[in-house]
Amino acid sequence: MQVKYLHTMVRVKDLDKSIEFYKLLGLEETRRTESEKGRFTLVFLAPPGQPECPVELTYNWDGDEGLPSDSRHFGHLAYGVENIYDMCARLQAAGVTINRPPRDGHMAFVRSPDNVSIELLQIGDALPAAEPWASMENTGHW
Repeated sequence: MQVKYLHTMVRVKDLDKSIEFYKLLGLEETRRTESEKGRFTLVFLAPPGQPECPVELTYNWDGDEGLPSDSRHFGHLAYGVENIYDMCARLQAAGVTINRPPRDGHMAFVRSPDNVSIELLQIGDALPAAEPWASMENTGHW
């Protein structure tokens, strides 16, 4: 039996704010579906040149009241980045909290506007330790 990865779905409360966050990560919108009958919008974003690896943002026009809110079984989204320090600096400059700084030059965690945990991993070898990251404490949880 063959299995093929399709996407990860994340329910969002503010579609524009969420799209802006994922675009800060470098993702691009690959497709969008508006359903008048279902009263929802689906927006798929993926890294450039990787349309087969999208995150699906699901926005319910009438809110999420009545839908299950327990997301304890969702872990995180993970993205490899070319330079973890540059990415964290870019996110921080845009007001994103770096929950787990890349002290090791390899891994960091942030959260989306909808509190989804995002793991950032340095592509290739870890970068040498550098400030301000090396001495930065964790903030919140991830």
